[in-house]
Amino acid sequence: MSGTRISKGGLIDRSTLLRFRFDGRDFTGHPGDTLASALLASGVRVMGRSFKYHRPRGVWGAWFDDPNAVFNVTLKGDELPNCPATTTPLVDGMEARAVNAWPNAESDIKGGLDLFHRWLGAGFYYKTFMWPDWHLFEPSIRKMAGLGAVDGKVIEGYVADQLHDHCDLLVAGGGAAGLAAARAAAEAGQAVVLVDDHATLGGGLYQGDEPVEGEEPRQWVATQEAAIRAAGGRILSSTTVYGIYDHGLAALAEDRGFARAPRLWRMRARRILMATGAMDRPITFADNDRPGVMSLQGAAEFLGRYGVLVGRKIAVLSNNSQSTPIVAHLRAAGAEVIEADPDEGTLRALDGKRLSGVQIGGRKIDCDTILASGGLTPTVHLWRHAGGKLDWSAEKAAFVPGAAPQGMVAAGAANGTFDLDPALAEARAAALGNAPETVATGYRIKPLWPQPGAKGRQWIDFQHDVTLKDVELAARENYVSVEHLKRYTTLGMAADQGKTSNMAGLAAMAAIQGRPIPEVGTTTFRPPFVPVPMELYHGTRRGQLVNPLKRLELEAQHRQAGGAMCEYGGWLRPGWYGPDQETAIRAEVLAARQAAGVFDGSPLGKIEVMGPDAAAFVNFIYYNTISTLRPGHIRYGFMLRENGLILDDGVVARLGPDRFLISCSSSHVASVELMLESWRQDGNDPDRIFVHDTTPHWATLTLTGPKAQQIVAALDTGVDLDDFPHMTLREGQFDGAPLRIARVSFTGDASYELSLRAGKAGALWQAIMAAGAPHDLRPVGVEALSVLRAEKGFIMVGKDTDGETMPHDLGFGVPRQKKKAAFVGDRALHSDTANAPDRRQLVGLTLPEGALPLATGAHIVTTGPKPRSIGFVTSSYFSPTLNRPIALALLEHGSERMGERVTLRHMGQTATATVSAPCALDPEGERLNA
Repeated sequence: MSGTRISKGGLIDRSTLLRFRFDGRDFTGHPGDTLASALLASGVRVMGRSFKYHRPRGVWGAWFDDPNAVFNVTLKGDELPNCPATTTPLVDGMEARAVNAWPNAESDIKGGLDLFHRWLGAGFYYKTFMWPDWHLFEPSIRKMAGLGAVDGKVIEGYVADQLHDHCDLLVAGGGAAGLAAARAAAEAGQAVVLVDDHATLGGGLYQGDEPVEGEEPRQWVATQEAAIRAAGGRILSSTTVYGIYDHGLAALAEDRGFARAPRLWRMRARRILMATGAMDRPITFADNDRPGVMSLQGAAEFLGRYGVLVGRKIAVLSNNSQSTPIVAHLRAAGAEVIEADPDEGTLRALDGKRLSGVQIGGRKIDCDTILASGGLTPTVHLWRHAGGKLDWSAEKAAFVPGAAPQGMVAAGAANGTFDLDPALAEARAAALGNAPETVATGYRIKPLWPQPGAKGRQWIDFQHDVTLKDVELAARENYVSVEHLKRYTTLGMAADQGKTSNMAGLAAMAAIQGRPIPEVGTTTFRPPFVPVPMELYHGTRRGQLVNPLKRLELEAQHRQAGGAMCEYGGWLRPGWYGPDQETAIRAEVLAARQAAGVFDGSPLGKIEVMGPDAAAFVNFIYYNTISTLRPGHIRYGFMLRENGLILDDGVVARLGPDRFLISCSSSHVASVELMLESWRQDGNDPDRIFVHDTTPHWATLTLTGPKAQQIVAALDTGVDLDDFPHMTLREGQFDGAPLRIARVSFTGDASYELSLRAGKAGALWQAIMAAGAPHDLRPVGVEALSVLRAEKGFIMVGKDTDGETMPHDLGFGVPRQKKKAAFVGDRALHSDTANAPDRRQLVGLTLPEGALPLATGAHIVTTGPKPRSIGFVTSSYFSPTLNRPIALALLEHGSERMGERVTLRHMGQTATATVSAPCALDPEGERLNA
């Protein structure tokens, strides 16, 4: 007998029948069932196969502690891989198939691998397949790896929402302790969020079906829920706290049913109360992985929540006092229960086709089910996520929460308080920030750990087929650290994450070494606590939303002017204006050089840095000296990474004594802001420096060319243009809105950047076009702007630089020699690598008369029988202004090669050019003030 549904009890709805299929067979269940409970109720015991040996597996636990039953589940044509059977709610019409098994879990063709177990122990991959070449075996091994299969089909509409929220107290766990704590805090006026991974709260209260403070468990739970909500508290059921991160951030995965994607909550909490309960750990004995060997606590959950009696003739092996109420509950439900002391002799599970009994020493007990309980282990994963320490409790034979992470407290079974009344008192005190009274515990346990050298195959990790002998082998091969043991044997990896296997594994290693368990320690617990769908992490970031295209405020005006909208650095911007690209770019360049051009520079970064320490901070961030910059003035500079490489270039304006405006490249705004925030919080007082990205709030239109000043003068800005030198900034107004005008140039001609509130951009555009009509003003796209800046030898970071470029490679070497104040990347600029004589430096390339433009990326090569690359072309255009091709390149010893003829190769073609200065137009800069 392998399970039956009792006639009453549990939290299921017996009035409704749900139909589903498992491994090609038809079954039924009820609302409130999981796949595992419905299958157990139908007599199914084998629900999976182990990873390595493909041994048959039944469920061990009833919730997240079960590592065995994992299914691929299909509903209405949509499939989800690797669904734990014990936590997947049953839905009518589901089709489930056991992973890692073919054709099914009951009759897996790969089960024959178990016959070779003697040669397939821990580490056999590393030892066996190194000769003659790992790559010969790798494809087959990788094909066999993994559990569930992904069919590549994206479930339509399966898009996870992502929400941000906050609270005073986050209670993780809706069992007795969690409910008591949430109610006490809510009634004290705290903003409380209670989170529990079950659809029905109550935790383990249903396992023994004993009264709680004089009430039946269901009624007591309902009373607490009502009180929490009445006091303003919130309850998130079917939601798991799967990770705790810095600064009180908790990650919550809300399961909204198979047909709907989960929801990710990023919850910021002032305090977190961990009431996650405790898990029943296995007892290690020969053949303890047989289907029908289950957790005592799991069997109680199946009975209390789902009305499923896991066996009729049950042998209970327990070394602790928690078994007493559970045994009584099982007997009341009609099971014959034989209690045995697992310490009275050698243990072995007996079976033929099905589990038939257990042998204890020389005695055999006939049974169809073995329920094992090796003691309770507090569920401390979240505690460790937050950096909390663990203490060893000899009294409880378990690790319990020790030194607490900031803003976090544990209560109830999660804190090692396994008795109900003390747990409730402890939880209520912790919720209010009080220390609970010390109460004597009624929990008793006689430690029972794996015995090295014991006979038979004794399983420690059910999912990954790690046995006691594997741990002994690891120790012989000097993998004695628990972290090394984990990686060598794969113990505690995958879905288990140490929930069932961790204590047995480290206890075995401790016994082998003759050391106390706490000296061996535990492995590191990391998020996620349970497997969560990948959809949860990217949320709506799929398709075009993976990296949403940014749009200009003036997109409609650009389209109306004939702009060809193209993507540049994540922005949709006009590349040129007109139907023919080549003709349009030539006309735009000439208009900007001979009359005036206007281009939309709104994507340029506008990051404000302010505060009492802003000046010193910006000076530290920049390669150039910024501390001497006066208010109303602008300076060009570089930002470097810590390794001295160029992150971005741009201008910084000083708006006031404690206020700076950083203008960075349009595609680098996010990375620059991240860098500023990182350094703001590292070695600085963040309350004295503030960083704000205002890029989306300001639109920028730049007028450039000989007639630019006349056009700006025709606008009503209130700014005196006669006393307005290059690299200064003035503030005025336009149409009643604040306006900034900056005299900076990316073209080499006199230029004016006009920035104002984005909502006013349309009016400014219209006014500029009207004022510029008599002066032959023409809109300029990004492609023409690229030509204009290249004529002057101005760089684009990321195009004219690579992953090795430093400022002195571009001709900006003074700050690294003369700047006395520390700055980001300063030390790296004096390394051997930074001073290598063969560094690639920025140069220009002049082509022979009549030559075609060079290909961007073409390599400059040495001559001779074995040519090698000594540089490459970074930018190349035909210059309408000079009526010839121009190019920029990075070239070894570039500054020493002026006038030298070089050879270039690209795609089998050869060309020659003369090394020249990067600036091909107006090297004296006379056009800036023309």
